[in-house]
Amino acid sequence: MRKYYLFNSFFILFILLISSTIFSCSSTKNIKYFQDIPDSGQMKTIAKAEYTEPVIQIDDIVTILVQTVDPLATNSITLGNVPIQSTSSVGLGASSLNQQISSGYLVNKQGFVDVPILGHIKVVGLTTTQTRELVLAEASKYFKEPTVIVRYANFKISVTGEVAKPGQYTTPNERVSVLDALAMAGDLTIYGKRDNILLVRENADGTKSPYRINLNRSDLMSSAYFYLRQNDIIYVEPNKSKVAATDINQAKTLAIIGSALSVLIVLFTRINF
Repeated sequence: MRKYYLFNSFFILFILLISSTIFSCSSTKNIKYFQDIPDSGQMKTIAKAEYTEPVIQIDDIVTILVQTVDPLATNSITLGNVPIQSTSSVGLGASSLNQQISSGYLVNKQGFVDVPILGHIKVVGLTTTQTRELVLAEASKYFKEPTVIVRYANFKISVTGEVAKPGQYTTPNERVSVLDALAMAGDLTIYGKRDNILLVRENADGTKSPYRINLNRSDLMSSAYFYLRQNDIIYVEPNKSKVAATDINQAKTLAIIGSALSVLIVLFTRINF
């Protein structure tokens, strides 16, 4: 019985050591971005990605500012950018929701914003540049030489899966790339699958369109999906190493349980004999 116990303990220890050695080694080839760019020598030129301005959608929040020589003249329009409170969870394992305040005009279900003095303005389907020109034309009817600023107040992107800080991120800048979003989320973990990232994009009619992104290839920076749109979702799948790591943790747990049972069996046998 003692020989059996010793053999069983050494066997479990051997399995744990071998498993730890195999799964703790990670090749840099599996975690390196843009692998088709050489480490040295002449670097190739990467074509510029075509940037298309996103269009305003229903339930978007846009900040509209009209400025004149007399700031009091447009005070009601400025005050109309009512702070709208929203919630989003940012950070790995966040137990509470972080409060975010978006200041702007809410685009209603009919696609309009209600701006004091200027009235109902239909903005759905327009870019912020087009909306600025439209608001400027309306403001010029009431004010002399006004200056108009229009920008998103809730340009939000969700990043989830194998990243350091999964969550929803809001930015006033509408020119956001895939790399920008991953940087905001703290980059991929070592277990993130870099060659098959899922991008889910919301269409104007509310439907969703999935796309696949490969961070191993530099042509991503030239693709139509390099720049994101509001409400885009990026999901980073776990790679085989994550599955293997999960399996080895389960194996360790089973090994510890088995070892404990072996000790109990030996003790029980010695007590009875």
